[in-house]
Amino acid sequence: MRTPLLSLIFFFVALGCTPTSKQETSWCDQPLAVDNSLKRPQYSTDWFEVYEVQDSCYAIYEPYQWQQVISYLIIGNEYALLFDTGNGIGNIKAVVNSITQLPVRVLNSHSHYDHVGGNADFDFIYGMDTEFTHNRMKGRTHEQVAEEVSAAALCKPLPDNKKAEDHYIRPYEVDSVVTEGTTIDMGNRKLKIISIPGHTPDAIGLLDEANGLLWTGDTFYKGPIWLFAKETDLPAYRNSINRLAALAPSLKYLLPAHNFPLADPKLLVTLNEGLQEIEEGKVKYILNKDGRRVYDFGEFSVLMAEE
Repeated sequence: MRTPLLSLIFFFVALGCTPTSKQETSWCDQPLAVDNSLKRPQYSTDWFEVYEVQDSCYAIYEPYQWQQVISYLIIGNEYALLFDTGNGIGNIKAVVNSITQLPVRVLNSHSHYDHVGGNADFDFIYGMDTEFTHNRMKGRTHEQVAEEVSAAALCKPLPDNKKAEDHYIRPYEVDSVVTEGTTIDMGNRKLKIISIPGHTPDAIGLLDEANGLLWTGDTFYKGPIWLFAKETDLPAYRNSINRLAALAPSLKYLLPAHNFPLADPKLLVTLNEGLQEIEEGKVKYILNKDGRRVYDFGEFSVLMAEE
């Protein structure tokens, strides 16, 4: 569980407060935001922490950068599926190759830069067929992502051979289009694509019905959920969460893309009910310095643009 101090710092981030150097040090000194009971095989590097969160499923976590993004490697019989490829700051392909020698296919939870940063290093990529997806396949310039390698964003030096001024998101291509209901048959498990637009137009969930697992990307995670970008569609998000909440009784775990690699499916119900209360004006909010509304629901919060 997140420590009280770390919770407070996440709250400050949600409010849009700029941390002082002392606060940054305090945040960086906190234990990693994972359950200590998780297995930690010998695949971690100076940039990535690797945890075996379920049988043949590894969380590849970037805890030293303020996004605290998590990618997931799911091992099949004949190939492995990498759900997101992180910020592109560290060499995620080298980590993946240390875990498995199987061919690797990439599937992105959505096309924001912190989830497609390593895509260009892989030979096979699944993707949605949306205008947003095609636009993001062009990559992001250094100027567009420079803040992600700034001193404020980092808790430790960049990986060896990585210079901040050289960081950008490389272009990539999609090899196979997926849609709502597409099933990825890995032999030992079948994974179903669920289209859950809202956070972005191409947001998807990945459902393992047999094992009760749902990878949620940025549609849900424990922390401040960002719903204020120009590509965010709040009514679509509301519908997507309503749909996922209905699945909660059949699930054992959520596997989100930030902060914590495992979460209780009941939190989807809490979020669904919270969104309903927001619509009805029953939830108080705080305005942060950027004019965004912050709705606090305990283990997570929701950030929306000012009305």
